[in-house]
Amino acid sequence: MRPRRIRSKPSRSPVPGATRANVVRVNSERGVDAVMGCSGRWKTVSELDYRAVRSSFAVPDDLEAVSRHPDIAAPGEPMRYHHALCYGCGDDAPNGLHVRVVAGEGVDSTATMAVVPWMEGGPGLIHGGILSAAFDEVMGTTSLLIGLPVVTGHLEIDFAKPIPIGSTLRFTAEVLGRQRRKVYLRSVAHIVDETGTAVDEPVAVSHSLFIGIDPRQHFSQHVANSQRPDEHQRWATYSSP
Repeated sequence: MRPRRIRSKPSRSPVPGATRANVVRVNSERGVDAVMGCSGRWKTVSELDYRAVRSSFAVPDDLEAVSRHPDIAAPGEPMRYHHALCYGCGDDAPNGLHVRVVAGEGVDSTATMAVVPWMEGGPGLIHGGILSAAFDEVMGTTSLLIGLPVVTGHLEIDFAKPIPIGSTLRFTAEVLGRQRRKVYLRSVAHIVDETGTAVDEPVAVSHSLFIGIDPRQHFSQHVANSQRPDEHQRWATYSSP
């Protein structure tokens, strides 16, 4: 697949009051060619008084195959990228996501997260930023299956359906491949019932690009600010990029 170019289109007919602050989010059904202003009327990109940018992220076709690292958790065992106070995966983090990632058979994983009241954004629904953080945690942890610590380079999400407070999310994630230090992943989220069975079609899908790092070098200037300043030493057994 050939990556599409990022294109920009300046406005042709400015609309009073159509600023970044009062233009609400892109309509998922109508795409980036229409956004809503304060009046509630959908406006085309050409009507806005600022430069709008259309972007697309493509996964390359020529990715290198990846294999499972021999020292990583066995299939069915939990994996945790960070320490117990990590916002994403830490069991002891106050108001943390408490995402639990479990290793799959190959370079894939599953994870669960309870959607609790403090995660509310719109009335009765999860905040989109919380869901983004969950995807980031799941895919970053999944990359450890190939023995490579990573940091996020790019992450994008298709928000398919509303996710109610009180529901439970199950994520599946897989490493699609890599290009040198670049690792590409995909993750899908479903709402599940008490038995862990998906109750409907996916509620969100995410694709991401992570960058392999040497943790001791990458975090050396910042580790003094950590609640666990010895944390980066734990990654010593993993592969270097």
